[in-house]
Amino acid sequence: MSVYLQDFAKRFARLQGDNLDALNELYSEDITFRDPLHHIEGLPALRAYFQQLYANASDIGYEFTGADEVGPGQGYLRWTLHFRHPRLAHGRPITLQGCSFLQWHDRVHAHQDYFDAGALLYEHIPLMGSAIRWLKGRLA
Repeated sequence: MSVYLQDFAKRFARLQGDNLDALNELYSEDITFRDPLHHIEGLPALRAYFQQLYANASDIGYEFTGADEVGPGQGYLRWTLHFRHPRLAHGRPITLQGCSFLQWHDRVHAHQDYFDAGALLYEHIPLMGSAIRWLKGRLA
C-alpha cells in the first residue's frame, strides 16, 4: 500500500465532529470533493459538509480495506462505512461499501467517492426503501 494512502486513511478514519481541524492537514484549500450526492468546492465548504454529517449521524466509522496507487499522486482507497442516522433504517446501523479516488501533491486536491446511493440513503427511507428493494430483487 502506498505510504501516502496508508497515512491518509489512518488520519481520515480518526475524524470526528470535534476534530475537523484535521481536514486542514488532509486537504488543500482548493479541494474538489464529489460523491453521488454532492459536489463541493473549497476547504471551508468541505468542513461545513463534514460538520453537518457528524451533527446528523452517529457511530460513524470507516474501515479501509485496500489501496492502490495508480500513478504519481493518485490512487484509490477501498472502504466500508458504518453509521447510524435517526431518520434512516429506524436508527439501526447501516453499512456501505465504496471507494475513493484521490489526487494529491502535499495534500489531497481532488476526492471522488464511488458508492451505491440507494444503499446509502434511498433503501432506508420508509416506503421508498421497500419499493427499491423490491425492484432490485426483480432485476436480479
